[in-house]
Formats: sequence, structure tokens, C-alpha cells
Amino acid sequence: MLLLLIGATAFAQEKALIYGVLLDEGRQPVDAVTVFYDDNGVKGQTVSDKTGFYKLEIPADKDVTIQYSHITFVTASAVINLPANSKGEINAILIGTSKEMGGLTINGTTSRQRIQGLTRISPEAIKNIPGANPGVENIVKLLGGNSNNEMSTQYAVRGGNYDENLVYVEDIEIYRPFLIRSGQQEGLSFTNTAMVENVEFSAGGFQAKYGDKMSSVLDITYRRPYRNGLQAEASFLGGSITAEGISKNQKWSGLIGARYRDNSLLVNSQETTSNFKPTFADIQTMINFNPTEKWEISFLGNISQNKYHYQPLTRQTNFGTIDDPVALQIFYDGQEKDEYTTYFGALKSTYTVSETFQLKVIGSLYHTQEQEHFDILAQYNLGEVDTNIGSETFGDIRFARAVGSQLTHARNDLDALIANAEVKGYHIINKDRLEWGVKYTREDIRDRLYEYEVIDSAGFSIRPPVVDLPRNDQPYNPYTGELVPYSNIRSTNFVTINRFSGFTQWSHRTKIGAADLFINAGVRAHYWKVGGDVEGKGQTIVSPRGQLTLKPAWKMDMLFRLSGGLYSQPPFYRELRDSLGQVRPNVRAQQSIHVVLGNDYSFKLWERPFKLVSEAYYKKMDNVNSYTLENVRMRYRANNDATAYAYGLDVRMNGEFVPGTESWLSFGYMKTEENIDDRGYIARPTDQRLKFGILFQDYVPSIPNLKLYLNLVYNTGLPGGSPSYADSYKYQSRLNDYRRVDAGFSYVFKDSKMEYPKGHWLSVFRDLSLGLEIFNLFNNQNAITNTWVRDAYTKSQYGIPNYLTSRVFSLKLNVSI
Repeated sequence: MLLLLIGATAFAQEKALIYGVLLDEGRQPVDAVTVFYDDNGVKGQTVSDKTGFYKLEIPADKDVTIQYSHITFVTASAVINLPANSKGEINAILIGTSKEMGGLTINGTTSRQRIQGLTRISPEAIKNIPGANPGVENIVKLLGGNSNNEMSTQYAVRGGNYDENLVYVEDIEIYRPFLIRSGQQEGLSFTNTAMVENVEFSAGGFQAKYGDKMSSVLDITYRRPYRNGLQAEASFLGGSITAEGISKNQKWSGLIGARYRDNSLLVNSQETTSNFKPTFADIQTMINFNPTEKWEISFLGNISQNKYHYQPLTRQTNFGTIDDPVALQIFYDGQEKDEYTTYFGALKSTYTVSETFQLKVIGSLYHTQEQEHFDILAQYNLGEVDTNIGSETFGDIRFARAVGSQLTHARNDLDALIANAEVKGYHIINKDRLEWGVKYTREDIRDRLYEYEVIDSAGFSIRPPVVDLPRNDQPYNPYTGELVPYSNIRSTNFVTINRFSGFTQWSHRTKIGAADLFINAGVRAHYWKVGGDVEGKGQTIVSPRGQLTLKPAWKMDMLFRLSGGLYSQPPFYRELRDSLGQVRPNVRAQQSIHVVLGNDYSFKLWERPFKLVSEAYYKKMDNVNSYTLENVRMRYRANNDATAYAYGLDVRMNGEFVPGTESWLSFGYMKTEENIDDRGYIARPTDQRLKFGILFQDYVPSIPNLKLYLNLVYNTGLPGGSPSYADSYKYQSRLNDYRRVDAGFSYVFKDSKMEYPKGHWLSVFRDLSLGLEIFNLFNNQNAITNTWVRDAYTKSQYGIPNYLTSRVFSLKLNVSI
């Protein structure tokens, strides 16, 4: 009510509206630009947001001089005359200030992203680059994240795991489902690509304003519509439709999008023959209301339902060597029915109190209902393969080394409600920037975990190695020990977690000689307490962080960046639950010391803009909560039993390799190891040594409307895991290298640069294109995990790879009006 009273302003005179987007010379959005006018004492002003967008009411029916002011750009101006109740669009490219100093030119276009070490990803690249799971995560995996699973949107960054990454949409933290164990079950990621305006990503050393995770930050901003429009996309994998609009008085604007996806085309290309009916759908909306020029109220809402119905039939995996070919043949009975339904809503109020003070109030609710129900009997035959090409049984198993069966059962259900309330403030004090925030979170989790596995080998039930066996001297005396499943997890947990967190940080710009120095220093604090069925003691952590960015007074546009600090991760519910399903309320926060040394070099090649970014990093981790990784499911030991480290180098270059298009090259080396219970260092589950990626766009010179998009990935193999209950120190084998190329060919009938006369059939479209996508172009066999099978003959265990998708073709249609 107080903000409503402060923000309410009435204008008696007739008004018009101007709006637009402000960019720098590198075509990057510029925030914090003051847009103002002074018309004989009648004044008005606004500030551009981080997408570069602004809007301002001006007097109507007269010449008004609009000025654009920013500390690092030349002040620009424009004269405009608009009728009453009309609107006009002014988009501007701001020119950096230049000062002649001893023959050197200092360019003032150092953007906020470069200073903070954030990588900006253009929405066009996100939209066009092909992939089995297209979207923001498809590109993030190549720039700073690692992933060897095209069926999953999850990514690991610099030795961390999937739970160590922060994702924000409109300053609101996004959560992912708890029970998902396979990338096939994930469906849609939260982010709707058609609604995205700006994407920024940091792979480490990020500022204190971001939350308490140890690996990375993905910060996404949605568009503020300035016109009415409609976008649609359709392919063999599903489709989406997104509408946008703005009211006549410019105070209301909104986006609403619906998506549907069916992964049958991809999953049916795998080795397991199955009846598979996956349906993933969501509806997402963002509504903005501007009561005054200084006040914006936004609502972000999402309803998502993922249904995963799976009935496997048969599978045959050939492996081994040319001299000793081996195959695993499996016949299935049973099915799996999983459902994940999530509801999310957030309300954000942003009030610009003055030119130097902005206040944000954010509240959000996240509710997820998940079920994982399956009964699957797998009867297997492991043996030698007939390699005689002329034989009627060519490719079949001719001699069985092992036969047996495996019955898996689960009735897992989870209901979680997470509520957040947050206040943030932003101040400009003598050209310094001070930011602060406080946040309260309550997590209410109701979880039933009930699953078991029974293994039968050659007619004998296999017992888990951890069970003490009674004396067995068959056949002289009958064996009377009770039959127990190989694994058996039963638990019911009702847990609440209350959290209080806050941060403050200070940013300052100064000079060392002729060089510019940007300083950021901040600190976070976090208190949490676990309650419910189990009571934990309250715990507090403090995380100081800092950044130094130096831009020398050189002719070349280069800067150097040093960042780091203490990054702590208080445990989320998944990290409190151990491998047997029991909640351990006093698990401590994992901690990591980050040191990141970066270099950012912007230059021109072939008279076109390019950027080269390199970062060397080191992370020392304590109180590590070690875990096992199966596809995308993690099971923690929940006892802070390890220490770990990670170090490496990331290099990426992007620019116009082909005029008018942006492409990326990335290379990374990384090593990460952990020491569990002081037994010595072994590779962590995410230890991926080398990665190489290309995102490439091109067109046919003689047919410029025919476009090519290429997504190429090469990653060295991840550790292959170990059998259940086995000692991970004895299983340090790796999966094969991950190699994949996805290609897209598209013919553009119409885009924003093309004009057609009124009445032409293409004049009604803003964009229209039709394309062909080829996933896994070279049909590489990539594996995500191993299935472990006992050989009754040799008494050894075989790690049999679970292969991912093969080559798949799909058509894709994009339309916007």
C-alpha cells in the first residue's frame, strides 16, 4: 500500500509514449541508461533495464528533446513530436566515450557482462541451434557446462554436479523435480525459449548477489512486449505457441506460451524395443503492469505436467572385442508409470524510488507432486555371439555364460511446497553501486521411498554383500536363512526446512594510471534449520566473494579479471537423504574456495567483430557430500565424508566467422578428484577431462535464404560407475568418449530484414521458415551408464554400456506474425 501511494501520479496534460532498446557498439544491451527530457521546466525520466529496454511518457503535440545519458557512453539526443495518446519507437546504438591520452584511445564500452565475467547468449542462437533437447541448456553445456547425455537438460560445471547450479528467471530461483532418475523422464526445461530476451551465464567466481551454490549461475530475463504478436513452432518432437501483447495505454503487457513435447522419436531409436508414451506439456505466462513510469509489477506463472509411461520389451547390446564378441540379450515384462506435476507462481514489484535507488520485492511458490511407480522383470542371457556371416543365427547368442533375472519395484511418491519472500535494494552512491538483499525460504517435503531389487542368477537369489549370512554347509544341512532382496529401501519422511539468507555487495570504478579498475566485494550469510520428523541443529555459513577487473589503456580492447571467494552450499532435501532413504538433519554445508583468472579480448578479424575469452580456475572443496550418479539421479551418502578439488582451463571464441551470423568455438580441460574417508583421491563422477564444442551458422552464398546450423560436441568419457554395494575405489573404468553432431538446414521464407508489398502472401508474417534437423548425424554410439551383469562362469562382473540415441530425422516449422 505504501508503494502504491508513493507511485500513484496523475498528469493533467496530454501525453504520448516513446519506447525502444538501447545497445552498445557490440550490439549488447545497455542497462542503467538515464532517458530524460526537460521541456521548459516540465521534466520526465526513466532508466533502461538490463535488456536495454526503456519507455517514457512525454508531452504530446510539441517538439521534445530526448537525451540518453550513461557514464561510459557519449550522451545522445533525439527530437520527437508525437500526437496525444500515440507512441513512437526509438532504438539507439550508444557510442563509447573516447579520450586521447598519450596517443592511446580509451574505449568506454566495457559492458557489465564483461566486467562480471558473464557470458551473454543471444536468443537467436538459442532458437536456431539444433539439439535433441533444444533451448538455453543446449548451449550452456558447451560454454561452461559438461554433459554426456543429450536426453537431459542437466549439466555439470567444473567438477560440480547437477544440484550445484543456480538458475534464475526474472530474479526468481527455479527448482527442478526431485525423483527423476533418467534423462528420458525430464521432458521440458522450465525456460520457454520463445519468451527469452537475455541470457547470462557464469561458470564460477560469480558475485555475492547470486545464491548459495558452488558451481554456476544461469540468469535469464524474459521479454517486455512492445507490440502484439504470435509465434509458433512445430516438429516431429512436438510444438509450441506463444502470444504477446500490450495494452493501448502501454501499462499492461504480457506473454503466454504453451509447449508440448513427445520424445518417442528419440527414445525409439535406442536399443531397447518398447511401447513408450511420453507426453510433456506446460503453460507459462508473464504479465507486467506499470502503474507509473517508476513502478513495475510482474507475475510469472508456470504449470507443467510430465507423464512418462514406459513398457520395455526386448534389448540386445553387443560389446566386447572382435576376437571375443559378447552380447547381453534381455526380455522384459512389466511397465513404468511416472508423473511429475509442478505449479509455480511468483510476484515481483520493482519500484524506482529515485535515479539512485531501486527497490524490489519478490514472492514465489513452487509446488511439485511426483510419483515413480514401476514393476519390471528383466530376464537376461549373457554369452558369446555367432560371428559367422553365413550362419542362420548370425548375431545371436550361441553359448550362454550367464542367465538370470532381475525384478525391480518402486512406489515412490513425493510432495514438496517451497515458499520464498525476498527484498532487494540497489543504490548509486557517488557513482559507486551498493546492492543488498534479504530472503526467507520455507521448504515442506513429504516423501515416501519404497523400492527393492531382486536378482536371480542361474536359479539362485543373490544376496546383498552387506547382509551377514548364516552358516551354510549345503548339501549336508539345509540352508535356513531368510530370502532378502538384493537392495531394499523403505522410508517415509516429513521434513521442513526454514532458511534465512542475505547479501550485500559494493561495486566501484577507479583508475590505476590510465587503466580502468572495477572492484566488486560482497558477502553472503545463510542460516537454516531442519525440522519435522527429525530435528537438526541450526547452522550458519558466511561466504565472502570478490572480483577485480582491469582494463589497460591499450589500443587493443582487452581486460583481465580475477575473481573468487568462499562458496558454500547448504544442503537441500535431496542432499539430506542418504542412499537408504533416511534423512540426516545435521549434514553440513559443502564449501568450495574458488579462484578464477580470466582474460577477455574483443577484436576485429576480416573487418568483423570477434571475442576471445579464457579462464583458468582452481576449486578446493571441503565437507563434500559424496554421491553416486546413475544417469541423472544422484544418491548422496549424506555424511560430509570427502574432500575434493578441481582445476582446469576454458577457452572460447565467438564472432562472425560468416558475415551476419554468430558462431562459437569452445575448448576445455578439467580434472576433478575426491578423497573419501581419507582413502586417497579417485576421479569424481563428473571428471570429464577434455571437451570441445562448435556452434556454427552459415548460409549458401547463391541462396542466402538457405541456412545451416551445426552443433558439434566431443567430450572424453566419464567414469563408468560401479555395481550396487561395490567399492567405488575398485571400479575406476571410464565410458567411451562422447561424440555427437546435430545439424539443421532451414529455408527462410521471411524474416525481419525482408520487406514484401501489402497483399503479398508473405507480408502477414514477421518470420517464416521450414527446416530439416538431423540428430546424431554420424550415428555415433554414445553411452550414459553401465549395466552390471555377473558372469557365472568367470565369477566376474561386466559393465555393459547403456547407449543413447542413434541418428534421427525431424522437420521443423517456425512462424511468427
